[in-house]
Amino acid sequence: MCGIAGFLDSDIRPYDARDALRGMISAISHRGPDGTGFHVTGPVGLAHARLSIIDLAAGAQPMCNEDRTVWITFNGEIFNYLELRDDLIRRGHKFRTRSDTEVIVHAYEEFGADCVKKLNGDFAFVISDERRRELFLARDRMGVRPLFYACPHGGLVFASEIKALLKHPAIRREADPIALDQIFTFWFPLAPRTGFKDIFELPPAHTATFKDGRLTLSRYWSIEYPDAADDRVPSHAQEADIESEVLEIFTDATRIRLRSDVPIGAYLSGGFDSSVTAAAIKRSGVSRLRTFSVEFDSAEYDESAFQKQMIDALGAEHSSIVCRPEDIGNLLPDTVWHAERPLLRTAPAPMLGLSRLVQREGFKVVLTGEGADEAFAGYDIFKEAKLRRFSARQPQSRMRRQLLKRLYPYLPGVQAQSEGFLAAFFAAGDLDDPLFSHVPRYRSTAGTKAFFSSDLRREIAGYDALADLREQLPAAFARWHPLSQAQYLETVYLLPQYILSSQGDRMGMASAVEGRFPFLDHRLVELGARIPAKLKIRVLQEKAVLRRSIGALLPPAIAQRQKQPYRAPSAPSFFGAKAPAYVAACLSKEEIANAGCFNPAAVEKLRKKAEQSRELGTRDQMAVVGILSTQLWHASFLSGATGKILAVKESQQRSQEQDPRNAAI
Repeated sequence: MCGIAGFLDSDIRPYDARDALRGMISAISHRGPDGTGFHVTGPVGLAHARLSIIDLAAGAQPMCNEDRTVWITFNGEIFNYLELRDDLIRRGHKFRTRSDTEVIVHAYEEFGADCVKKLNGDFAFVISDERRRELFLARDRMGVRPLFYACPHGGLVFASEIKALLKHPAIRREADPIALDQIFTFWFPLAPRTGFKDIFELPPAHTATFKDGRLTLSRYWSIEYPDAADDRVPSHAQEADIESEVLEIFTDATRIRLRSDVPIGAYLSGGFDSSVTAAAIKRSGVSRLRTFSVEFDSAEYDESAFQKQMIDALGAEHSSIVCRPEDIGNLLPDTVWHAERPLLRTAPAPMLGLSRLVQREGFKVVLTGEGADEAFAGYDIFKEAKLRRFSARQPQSRMRRQLLKRLYPYLPGVQAQSEGFLAAFFAAGDLDDPLFSHVPRYRSTAGTKAFFSSDLRREIAGYDALADLREQLPAAFARWHPLSQAQYLETVYLLPQYILSSQGDRMGMASAVEGRFPFLDHRLVELGARIPAKLKIRVLQEKAVLRRSIGALLPPAIAQRQKQPYRAPSAPSFFGAKAPAYVAACLSKEEIANAGCFNPAAVEKLRKKAEQSRELGTRDQMAVVGILSTQLWHASFLSGATGKILAVKESQQRSQEQDPRNAAI
């Protein structure tokens, strides 16, 4: 895993190419602390910051083919590189290294742009083809690894993170109001849009070619679900075959993700997905299993009792951090710096603390359970949509409304809700709306836009984020089963744009820790899409087919445990006696007005409310995090920032580093 950066510019530059590359790659040196490399030829400059995992001695980049006409800078891992290497050798290619990077180079020579279809991995890479005088960009199917770009003055600038792009002299800094509206609706901007105007993200499962000043994007893979009319319950024999295939592919996906020249650990939350991943690692023959987890000092969020069950069952050597609300408050500025966007939830912050623990323990690679909920219908939102459709048949039934409380036993707020709230919840939504499953979430999040400034409101006037998303859906979407529609929205949008970025790649690579995800093997994702809906959710049991196929690897209490989503404390992390000093600066009327995103008077009312009550509603909790993170984002990345917020943050950070009580985080 690494960081990449570079550009294709005119031959005559008003700046030094190597100086520009050094500035760009130094901005993301946290991604690759083991080495730095550069290649400049004509109008092309490539840079690489290396995190050495495979072929430690000879895998330095940028790397080229034998005649030095094809150069690559690559971030990621190709898990089937050994099989591809053997195939390419049979086709006449000669290798100088044992690295997966060189496999991509020769695969590109052999198959051209179609080489990406041969790769099973998490990747973002750029190839300079000097014979064709073009750049070829590619990103993995699921969007695990990031790749951003801009096209200033007819050129192309690219990097693993936006902060590297901002170091290029041709890139300007400006917020995108439409992206802010999207973030405060979906939690993320819709790719290729980012929070920055004229800076874009290469969408997952896409390649791009830049030639003669023109960038052409192409999708090479997509998730396909069967038509609802074909979504039939299989026979017992067919069901057994499906379960066998799930186990076989999951086992192989885990096996190839253990390929490494450095030790590999695992994240362990105590839930089904991470537990079965750790169990599969142990089953593969790993003699010493190292696991890592986050604990919370609040029972509402803590899963340490279940973590301990799995640690004992696996005989794992375990390390954990205990995350307190004040830790989240202290971590948020660095979290926003690495996420490079406003956040509506605090969940990424503990993941940053966890990656720091892994780094201190000397590990560079961890396997985790992300992807199981999307591919095999594990999220509560899937069951929630099922209940809402079920309730719509008898909307006056009080019994059906009470099912919501059964769905969320771990949320005290839901358990205390009135009959009127439950009735309103189940009444929300048009059954024919393609976004039916997600509209309650989107509308709840969008409530935070009540704090937008009048200037920002004018800039986004007439824009409808939900209409924008509806227009992006594939033509076949309307024919799919409602569960497949909901899974598509989670898998294609929330997963890469939030979970794998803000909670995944960015928080891990901030500490040079690479995450690997067996459930995101494209073979398993494709299989999950084909499985009939009734095998994925049985009544209100999520991931039913997974429990039947691979649940035997786990203790019964873990295998049958109801999903508890990963969450972290929000507003209480920023107020009270242990409130971080930067919060007051962020929420001051002066700084709110300077950034221009929010209404100072409305924010002041929210601040007072948050200081006086630790029981804020969901909308206000998201608003607190959204406003704070936007202020930090604006101060960190955008021109015109006063610097007051950052000065307070840096002063506080120096104080924290000198306090031994904060060593764990």
